[in-house]
This record gives sequence, structure tokens and C-alpha cells, in this order.
Amino acid sequence: MSPRFRLVFFAPPSAVPACKTAIFSAGTSQFRPGDAANPHIGKVGELETTEEVRVEALCASEDIARKAVEALKK
Repeated sequence: MSPRFRLVFFAPPSAVPACKTAIFSAGTSQFRPGDAANPHIGKVGELETTEEVRVEALCASEDIARKAVEALKK
């Protein structure tokens, strides 16, 4: 049996449909975008608290997992 790879990421709820389309449980999170960041939510250097959704996908191969990560980066 081939190894399987679990891809787990967090995204703002409004971005989940696009993320799921790109690659195929809600909670609260906080982050502080760094100086080089281009944040989707919040402002550089300011602490932001926002709702996020945990998304998991099972990838059948390392190649598929790498392609999924690259799709998320776009």
C-alpha cells in the first residue's frame, strides 16, 4: 500500500471554498503578520483574532500532496 499524506491547514471561512477547490471544524485563532506579510485579514504588526476553519485532505501520494500545497500558495 502506498503511503498517504494528510494535509491540514487553517483558513478564514470566506477562503475555504477557494482552498477546497484548489486542493479538493471551526475555531478561533490569533496571529501577528510580520513586516514582510501581505495579510488577507488584519494589519502588519497588529495582533489579530479571527474565526478560522480547519481543513483536512488525504493525499494519495507525495506528488499530489506537493501539488496541493503549491495550489494553496497561489
